[in-house]
Amino acid sequence: MSRSLCFPAVVHGLRTLSLVAVDLVGRVAPAARGRAAGVAESLFLRKQLALFQERKVRPRRADDSTSWMMAALSQWFAWRNALVNVQADTLRRWHRQGFRLFWRWKSKTAGRRRLPKDPRALIREMAVDNPSWGQVRIANELQLKLGILVPSRTVAKSLRRGGLARTPDPKQRRITFVPNHAQGIVACDFFVVMTATFRILRVFVLMEVGSRRILHHNVTAHPTAEWTLQQFQETLPGDHPYRFVLHDRDSIFPRELDKAVTRLGGRVFRTPVRAPQANAYGERLGGSLRRECLDFLIPLNEGHLRMIGKEWGRHYDRGRPHSSLGPGIPEPSQETVPASGHRHKLPAGYRLAKTPVLGGLRHEYRPVEDAA
Repeated sequence: MSRSLCFPAVVHGLRTLSLVAVDLVGRVAPAARGRAAGVAESLFLRKQLALFQERKVRPRRADDSTSWMMAALSQWFAWRNALVNVQADTLRRWHRQGFRLFWRWKSKTAGRRRLPKDPRALIREMAVDNPSWGQVRIANELQLKLGILVPSRTVAKSLRRGGLARTPDPKQRRITFVPNHAQGIVACDFFVVMTATFRILRVFVLMEVGSRRILHHNVTAHPTAEWTLQQFQETLPGDHPYRFVLHDRDSIFPRELDKAVTRLGGRVFRTPVRAPQANAYGERLGGSLRRECLDFLIPLNEGHLRMIGKEWGRHYDRGRPHSSLGPGIPEPSQETVPASGHRHKLPAGYRLAKTPVLGGLRHEYRPVEDAA
C-alpha cells in the first residue's frame, strides 16, 4: 500500500519541477535577449561614432566590413531609434546586398572540378615546347602517351589562363629553328682584347652551335673583310657539313663577304639590329673567354694572346663541362671508367689525377688507373 502511494507522489513532483523550469526559462530568455540587444545596440552606436572620429568633421563612406557589421547588429534590437548618421534606406540597402550575396553563394553550381596544378603546368610546358601544337593535339598527347584524360576545352582554358591561347602556327620561329639545326650552324664573332701595352687586338672565333666545339680562332690587330674571309675558308672546306653561318651586323661582315661565304656552301644569317641575344652562342663564348681566362691573364702581345687562346680553346673543347650539353663535353675522352658501385667513391684501383691549364689558372680532373 505504501509503494502504490509513493509512485503518484514522485510523478507529481516531476511535473512541478518541469513547470518551474519552463517558467524560469520564460523569464530568463527575454532578459538574456534584452542583454544581447543592449550589447548589439552599444556596438551599433560605437560603429557610427567611429565613422565620425575617422574624419573628425564628417564620416567617410562606409566600407564593406562596416556595412556588414551594422546590418548584422541591427537584427538584435530596434534599430530605428539608434540611427545617427546612417539613413534607414541605406541600412535596408545593406540588408538587400547581403541577401543577394548570400543567395548568389547558395545557388552557385559546383561545376566540373578544377584541373590540378601539375597537369596545368604540364600543358603549358608542352605548349611552349611545341609552338605548332593546338589544344586537341595536346589533349591527344596526354591521353595516348601519358594516360592523362583532359578534354580539349580544359586544355584551351589552361592555356588562356597561362597567357598561351593561340591557334597552331605553321611557321617556325627563330627560337625553334636554331636548336633544330644546331648541328649545321656555325656562330662567329669578334672580341676586343687589350694587351699589357694598351694595344687593342681582335679575337675571331667560329663555333659549332650543336656541340659547342670551337672550330677555329685567330688574332689580328687590323681585321678586314679579306682577312675574315680567309678564316672562313680555313674553317669551311669544300666538304663541310655546315649549312648556316650566324653573325651580327658588324661592319667587318660586309655584303660581299656574305656572298663569298655563301659560295663556300653556307647560308648567312644576320642578327637583327641591336639584338645581341640573337647570337647568344657567340656572345656567351666571348663571355666565357673573359671570365675564365682574360680576366686573370693579361696578354703581352699578339703572339701571346694567340697562345693563350689556343690553350684555353683546347680546355674548352676537351676538359670543360658545358651545362647546355646536359652537362657534357664537346670532345669527350674515349677512355671508359668502370662503375665504382658507390656514388661518393672512385672505382677500385683508380686514383685522381689533375692537370693544370693556363699555368695553374684552371685544372682538369680525371681518374687514372693506379699502377700495381
